[in-house]
Amino acid sequence: MMLSRTKPATGPGSAGSTKETKKKKKLPKLEDFLQNRDYTGAITLLEFNRNSGKGNEETDLYIAYCAFHLGDYKRSMEEYERVVKREGSLPDVWTYLACCYFFLGMYKESDEACKKALERLEPERHPDEAPKSRLQNRLMFHLSHKFNDEKRLMGHHQSLQDIIEDQLSLASIHYLRSHYQEAIDIYKRILLDNRDYLALNVYVALCYYKLDYYDVSQEVLAVYLQSYPDSAVAINLKACNHFRLYNGKAAEAELKALQDMASPSFTFARDLIKHNLVVFRGGEGALQVLPPLIDVLPEARLNLVIYHLKQDDIGEAYNLIKNLEPTTPQEYILKGVVNAALGQDQGTREHLKIAQQYFQLVGGSASECDTIPGRQCMASCFFLLKQFEDVLIYLNSIKSYFYNDDMFNFNYAQAKAASPVCNYKEAEEVFLLIQSEKIKNDYTYLSWLARCYIMNRKARLAWELYLKMETSGESFSLLQLIANDCYKTGQFFYAAKAFDVLERLDPNPEYWEGKRGACVGVFQMIIAGHEPRETLRDVIQMLRNTGNPQVEYIVRTMKKWAKENRVAIS
Repeated sequence: MMLSRTKPATGPGSAGSTKETKKKKKLPKLEDFLQNRDYTGAITLLEFNRNSGKGNEETDLYIAYCAFHLGDYKRSMEEYERVVKREGSLPDVWTYLACCYFFLGMYKESDEACKKALERLEPERHPDEAPKSRLQNRLMFHLSHKFNDEKRLMGHHQSLQDIIEDQLSLASIHYLRSHYQEAIDIYKRILLDNRDYLALNVYVALCYYKLDYYDVSQEVLAVYLQSYPDSAVAINLKACNHFRLYNGKAAEAELKALQDMASPSFTFARDLIKHNLVVFRGGEGALQVLPPLIDVLPEARLNLVIYHLKQDDIGEAYNLIKNLEPTTPQEYILKGVVNAALGQDQGTREHLKIAQQYFQLVGGSASECDTIPGRQCMASCFFLLKQFEDVLIYLNSIKSYFYNDDMFNFNYAQAKAASPVCNYKEAEEVFLLIQSEKIKNDYTYLSWLARCYIMNRKARLAWELYLKMETSGESFSLLQLIANDCYKTGQFFYAAKAFDVLERLDPNPEYWEGKRGACVGVFQMIIAGHEPRETLRDVIQMLRNTGNPQVEYIVRTMKKWAKENRVAIS
């Protein structure tokens, strides 16, 4: 038996159908889109009205407004530029246009647009007087920071009021000037009265991240992520905290979770995520990803410089950073590192002096003097000045944070060995903690470790370092170090071996004199019972490698003693 299909009732007696009909007839309103912050929907409706001939100046202004809130500042700018060209446009539109210019990095154009707005709004205003419009004052406050105009900045600062918008602007300037604790204080004060301003937790977390309090940053960030788990900015910050607290793999796993969500905010932050993945992967893909982002993300240039430094391409690193005017501690530090590397590579005192000044500037600043990077900077400054006692004061204060850091241990060990106290025993222990093959094959490492071995009465280990090296200018220099240091410390056998090789490579009379003295020194120690008698055979062989007439007399004396004391030398 088949049931007949009947149409749903649509008569007056059907309450459900009446509601559906009303719902179908009800068209979406602009106010609804704006209230729900659905700016894409709002723009769609506004463009439909404009294309249907129902548009007016208000339509254009709303399209510009919605585009701005979607982060499409270029589109917003174009809309406002069309409006200001018309006669009788509102003076405030110039201020909105100035905001678009600012977000596009067009600071000069933003400043000009602000002035035009003020000419129309306050024609009697004195140039040094702060504008009455709060938005204009905030914008000009930020422009003053961009232009490094301290006098103008302080003028606009004094005009800020105790209202949320002005205080948020002040906090952002504190953040940009690396005054992170001051920014945190403002955000926390606002949050006390406005618990629902959840986004402020992201700003607080970012400040704690900048202060190296990564665990605290995580705790604060979690408050926001509970309500907005698909926020690209928040997840990215969480990933950065994981990178600092754990490793690149843990950080990358956080970003993968964001990609898997297919969140709209992922598209918005795609460039930032691509950039950070390069950092988390230790520079993998840097040359493909970072160059196009140099003018998009300020950190891209800095990380590309770091990549070139790690590849020992100091010239490329210097070319990228030489014209950068540093404004943040990180930029000053990196510019100092590049100049130090170039100065050491080329032996130019000028670059080393610039590096020392940059390090001193950061390490001596009130905001950085007690941070880990600030103390590293002071240590680097004193290292370049060869004041190793002061280097150790700063490195000792932060060594617990860098126990397994090869580069830190490399510098720390050098400072211990080069300081006036000459703590070679501890320096040797620190040198041996280093795992990096690149550092262990570096001549500076080899020469300092050899010196430590010799000063710790382990000349044989220093000699073995030389034997592992290929013949080169560096191996020749290491031979000279071993020969002279072993001679000074009375370890004559290895001094003689080193002088013997030196003399064969370069028949310099000085090397013969060194070898002669070392061989006689070994002979004296054998007689005194401080060296094995069998060593005499090697000493005589080394002496015979020289054609100097003094050899025969010395060898004859040694042979006579060997015969009298029944020591086999043949």
